Amino acid sequence: MTSPRPGQPVPSSMNLRGAVDLSALKARAQRPAPAAGSAAGSGEGGAGSPSPWVVEGSDARINQLAQLSGQVPVVLQLWASYSETSQQMLDLMSERVHARGGRLALATIDIDTSPQIAQAFAVEGVPATFALIKGQPVPLFTGAQPASQIDAFFDELLQVAQANGVTGSLSGGDDAGDEGQDAGPVDAEPALPPLHQEAVDAIDAGDFDRAAAAYRRALAESPADNDAAVGLAQVELLQRLDGADADAVRAAAAQRPDDLEAQLTVADLDISGGHVEDGFSRLITFIGHSAGDEKETARARLVQLFDVVGATDPRVTRARSALARVLF
Repeated sequence: MTSPRPGQPVPSSMNLRGAVDLSALKARAQRPAPAAGSAAGSGEGGAGSPSPWVVEGSDARINQLAQLSGQVPVVLQLWASYSETSQQMLDLMSERVHARGGRLALATIDIDTSPQIAQAFAVEGVPATFALIKGQPVPLFTGAQPASQIDAFFDELLQVAQANGVTGSLSGGDDAGDEGQDAGPVDAEPALPPLHQEAVDAIDAGDFDRAAAAYRRALAESPADNDAAVGLAQVELLQRLDGADADAVRAAAAQRPDDLEAQLTVADLDISGGHVEDGFSRLITFIGHSAGDEKETARARLVQLFDVVGATDPRVTRARSALARVLF
């Protein structure tokens, strides 16, 4: 996902649930759209029967969808009642997702009733299509597409998902294959330990202090609870960015490259927007030319951001090596 639009507040937790390499999908999204004659209307068949893998998305459900995207890729189809084209695309997208037999889920999102999602994705027109893999958003395409092009996007999406360990499938249909682990129907959320669920509920409500407290209690009960440690690191990032203005943060960092707080905050912003390597590189550079307490503070923050992204992420591995070079 791109960085927040100028003048907009930093988006919330859906940007932080994983950070995966989606460069192949981004490259495809930048290709020219097909000519008008090959629009969605030329796709195969009509809407088809209702699919068990299609759900109505909303601002309130985005965190549930982000969780689900750790099991199967979740396609987000943004539409509006005023756009006939976007309504037609709903039928075609439902049909193409259904054809995947539970390897994908589709969430249809009315931008009029879910303005926060539309704002977070910087939607300027509908239909607009995105995906979530491990909670990380990426643009797929805008405008109408034929069934063949949608299928090509889905093929590539599934390849990226597999490369990032997302190989499950959803039950609920006659043609749901045997591939992957059966993750249940779209509406079923994975069960969470009580304190984890309390934290997720608090995040959904925007109460980051309560979420952090829940994760800290979970860690007190089980110090080896890696999910709680990652969750706490993510919530602490949300706390630091709560109410921040993206424009002001970036301007301060550009004007004051040697200011510790300015560089820490913009690194947080980079990570929250999916610009993981930028955030890591920024702090490593700062550490390389700083000393004393400022050097240690920046190093400690960088280690926290490693937890946000995930210890096994290859970008974390590379950043750890780069950090070691500037420290030693």
